[in-house]
Amino acid sequence: MEDRHSRFELKTLLETSRLLIESHDMDFVLNNLLLITMGKLLITKAMVLIYQPAEGNYVVTKSKGRNCPEEGTKISFPEPERVKEQSIIRQDLDDVALPEIIEGETQCTLFNLQTSNHHLGFLCLGAKGNKQPLSDHEQEFIESLAIISSVAIANSRMFTELRRINRMLDRKVYELNTLFDLSKDFNMMVDRDEIVRIFKFAMLGQMLIRKFFFILEHEEERSLAASSGIKGQPSQEEIDTLFNFEEDLVEVDESVEEDVPFLKKNEIKAVIGLNFQRDTIALVGVGARANGEDYTRSDYNFLRSLGNLALLSIQKSYLLEERIEKERMEEELNIAKTIQRGLLPDPIPEIEGIDLSATNVSSYQVGGDYFDVAQTPDGNYLFAIGDVTGKGVPAALLMANLQAMLHVLLPIEITLAEATDQINDIMYENTPSDKFITFFWGKYYNEDKSFRFVNAGHNPPIWLRKGENESRELEEGGLILGAMPTTTPYHEERIILSEGDILVFYTDGVTEAMNPEQTEEYGEERLLECVRKNRDGAAKEIQDAIIQEVNAFSEDTQYDDITLVVLKVL
Repeated sequence: MEDRHSRFELKTLLETSRLLIESHDMDFVLNNLLLITMGKLLITKAMVLIYQPAEGNYVVTKSKGRNCPEEGTKISFPEPERVKEQSIIRQDLDDVALPEIIEGETQCTLFNLQTSNHHLGFLCLGAKGNKQPLSDHEQEFIESLAIISSVAIANSRMFTELRRINRMLDRKVYELNTLFDLSKDFNMMVDRDEIVRIFKFAMLGQMLIRKFFFILEHEEERSLAASSGIKGQPSQEEIDTLFNFEEDLVEVDESVEEDVPFLKKNEIKAVIGLNFQRDTIALVGVGARANGEDYTRSDYNFLRSLGNLALLSIQKSYLLEERIEKERMEEELNIAKTIQRGLLPDPIPEIEGIDLSATNVSSYQVGGDYFDVAQTPDGNYLFAIGDVTGKGVPAALLMANLQAMLHVLLPIEITLAEATDQINDIMYENTPSDKFITFFWGKYYNEDKSFRFVNAGHNPPIWLRKGENESRELEEGGLILGAMPTTTPYHEERIILSEGDILVFYTDGVTEAMNPEQTEEYGEERLLECVRKNRDGAAKEIQDAIIQEVNAFSEDTQYDDITLVVLKVL
């Protein structure tokens, strides 16, 4: 009879082992553990306690019978470490302190559920229906069943964790595919409104977010670029407060809501900072998800990645606009450069008894330097050089005005001093107060090789006479053009040139050229010495020597326009 009973128990254990271990459902494993135990031993009350390592207590995971604690109830033991070491604990019989586990029950027996590495919990059984204690044989049977069930519980936990990880991986793959598809869409877009619209739909569709805002900073201005379900607008002070948060992720609490009432008003749960080149230039604020789920760290990472995609596309659109604008400006400047070049004398007139060379090297596409050589109605020649304050298009426009006035006055019988008076007054009346022109011009008379000139605040030209090492500077004239109305007339001076004399007209781009360390200028002394060293050469050779020496001094770094006119008397 006992052999047949033992064979039945062995068969039960084998079938139970196969049934439980093949199952990956924790609820199924625990339910069968209780049913088999209670049915075999005729026990009316039983439950399974699962250990919670993080909290150091146990939770009632499955229970059956009257007066058993409800599932989910937490239970703590006075001596937790000692309890975990026991294979079987019998209430009121073993020397282990236990709380009242089942109400009114004094004959509870706890069987340790454990694997070789981990304590999982306890199988807690009430008294048998006949109030008799468990026999040794029954205890052995339950212990064997507990071992089998422990393996099944551990497998179920592992399977559950694997399913959780797989779900997480599936979601990551889905998120990566979403980001990849959106990246392709964003890369094809140049319309910022369309980029923001797609970003908005991605937030609403992918994350089930009904309330969100997107704040963007551009050219030091911060404004609300997109929103959904948002009431009102954040104040500029609130926006600045959001940008001043130290963390890239701020989960909104009462203190944050106190600093930024706009967040509380719109029930915003978190604010995520988006960076571009290490600077936070955009913010995304999100409300609760429509499905009621809390945000995880993975959710925040996805939102940040999604926001960064949109941000990069928006920045790309700004850069594209800047590039188009730059190309348009380059094209216009090239046209202006062509026009400006047309205002300079080309070719340089050939003058009997004079060897002449002139050049203009602009540091920009267009510049404010000007020179001219023109024949007057009486058969003589006018020389002019000027330098407008500033660079670029404004300076070029003033230079063009000066050139036009000079050519208007060319055929009029008027002295250089009187003409300079008129040019100055016109410039003063028609140009801003911060714009003016340094100007020098003179008239060369073929008959006696005389040269009359007026210097309006320009770098004095060098007059190096044949056989002399000391030069004379042509300074006579008056104030720069356009600075103030003519109150004191400009003065005109006359000099007589001789064979071998050299005149060098130049702008400050020559003498103010800087060395690479930006500590020293090329200066008038170096210019004069260069003219002296090359005085026996032709005008073009003298000009080229000056340009070459200036470039060597500055190591080909040019900050200002360079204009030179070299005149040598034959």
